[in-house]
Amino acid sequence: MVAPTDASGPFQLLWLIIALPLLGAAVLLLGGRRTDKWGHLLGTATSAASFVLSLVLFVNLLGRDEGERQISQHLYDWIQAGRLDVGLDLLYDPLSALFLLLITGVGSLIHVYSIGYMAHDPRRRRFFAYLNLFVAAMLMLILSENYVGLFLGWEGVGLASYLLIGFWQHKPSAAAAAKKAFVINRVGDMGLGLAIFLMFVTFGTTSFTGISELSGGATTTTLNWVGVLLLIGACGKSAQVPLQAWLLDAMEGPTPVSALIHAATMVTAGVYLVTRSNFIFELAPTAQTVVVIVATVTLLWGAIIGCAKDDIKKGLAGSTMSQIGYMMLGAGLGVAGYAFAIFHLLTHGFFKANMFLGAGSVMHAMDDDVDMRHYGALQKALPITFATFALGFLAIIGIPPFAGFWSKDKIIEVALTENPIVGICALLGAGITGFYMTRMMLMTFFTKKRWEKGVHPHESPLVMTIPLMVLAALSALGGLMLAGNWIVDWLSPVVGHAEHAEPPLPVIVLTVITIAVVLAGVGLAWFLVGQRDVPRTAPADVSFATRAARADLYGDAINDGLVVNPGKAGVRSLVAGDRTLVDGLFTGGATVLAGTGELLRRLQNGYVRSYALGILGGAVVLVLTLVAVNL
Repeated sequence: MVAPTDASGPFQLLWLIIALPLLGAAVLLLGGRRTDKWGHLLGTATSAASFVLSLVLFVNLLGRDEGERQISQHLYDWIQAGRLDVGLDLLYDPLSALFLLLITGVGSLIHVYSIGYMAHDPRRRRFFAYLNLFVAAMLMLILSENYVGLFLGWEGVGLASYLLIGFWQHKPSAAAAAKKAFVINRVGDMGLGLAIFLMFVTFGTTSFTGISELSGGATTTTLNWVGVLLLIGACGKSAQVPLQAWLLDAMEGPTPVSALIHAATMVTAGVYLVTRSNFIFELAPTAQTVVVIVATVTLLWGAIIGCAKDDIKKGLAGSTMSQIGYMMLGAGLGVAGYAFAIFHLLTHGFFKANMFLGAGSVMHAMDDDVDMRHYGALQKALPITFATFALGFLAIIGIPPFAGFWSKDKIIEVALTENPIVGICALLGAGITGFYMTRMMLMTFFTKKRWEKGVHPHESPLVMTIPLMVLAALSALGGLMLAGNWIVDWLSPVVGHAEHAEPPLPVIVLTVITIAVVLAGVGLAWFLVGQRDVPRTAPADVSFATRAARADLYGDAINDGLVVNPGKAGVRSLVAGDRTLVDGLFTGGATVLAGTGELLRRLQNGYVRSYALGILGGAVVLVLTLVAVNL
């Protein structure tokens, strides 16, 4: 990792990228109802201003030589305690520059869309405050120059996601989903926290630059432990197995939240963490292998779940889990895959935000019904939503020349080169993606009408469709970033560069095979869904595989069996022990004292005859004792 230079010129404004949405959140939350009329406009403006500033800095970074693209900004001394010296420092480099454009760009489009989507919500101003808070926290996570600052943003994202997922807290399901996401992410945060502690103990610093310079002197065992702990944190935020169960429940939040969390921001944080920590994972082969295993399992897990979901948002959530798995796989493959992991992260941000917002547009037209079994034949009623969603569909399944083809296929190619078994699993995941996404398209926009009585589908207003058009264009053209391996060269100062090994087959052959597998999935969906009547209710008599996919592959049941139920039993045991031992020790002593007092109280009754009898009895006992002693 190249040593950064101090910020100068326009880069001195780097802190404003975080401060603007943070200021928006503060004004909207502290200003209260006085900001209701214009709060949504302020929230959108602050996010858009951060995007403009990010774009200006990106252009300036392009004008610098490769060795001068690492820029730091020291804001102030933050924590000073013994050997721990942490500054609130920012780092702007090719990796964070791309993330800033994605977060602020897509985030601003989601803000614009939300103006229309949340128009009739009485708490719209508060919703935009939470959106601003979420964006500011994510920007802090990305721009921090050290792991402690990253953790600050990490926790801020966790708080904001809790507030947004449970925004409609009057719904018990939304409140439960927010709590579930919060708790599961705290499990991941424990891993990240322990990793930071271990890095400080080992290296004496939490700075990316400092750890990068010293990592070669640490033992492989230590680095493997750090890598595994970092992965646990990444699994929580990026919904990777085994910490994936919160993601589908998070669909209880408003649809713009789903787009923000599952496309451009929160779920990408884990991929960023692993990629940013490449100097750890490159020296930790065991941890790197674990990343590959977790990613491979997750990309198949999420894809299988997506095949059986009738809720359009939950189907897309399963897809997100799978696509993040591809990104994590690319990051786990090391230098050969880091750039392609980030490339797929960017393109996924475009087409998945497009489809989530498209799903919101469909829901807007169908009286907030999320069940695709109640859709059908919507392509004419919603022409703009259909066209933009279709471009996202072509991008995610990897049809050339759309964005997903350029990014996901490169990960599959590298996987086949590095590990054929993993590569075949990734290829299989592409075929399943073709199936479940085609199923979604058919059930929503084609097949016969299955609308509820009284529903009259209508296209969304321009404030909602314009963001769809922009994201659709990015879904179609986003692959151009790979032209001439630009993104590989751009990220090489951060993640390194290595000559790629020759794939087992010519690239053109691998491309043809991948497209053929995808088209096989598309054809299977057409045969099973497109050529048959779709029932308005899901059939109960289905195979075990379908039941398992509907139940999220029993992720909740596994968590209950391995963690929740044993945890409850342990707590019950502790409570019982507390009541019998701890409480018994204190209450038992009090009971003995109370009994003694009761006995003494009875002796002191105030009657003279009782006292005389007592004296007589005492005298008799004394006389008998003396007689016994003399004998």
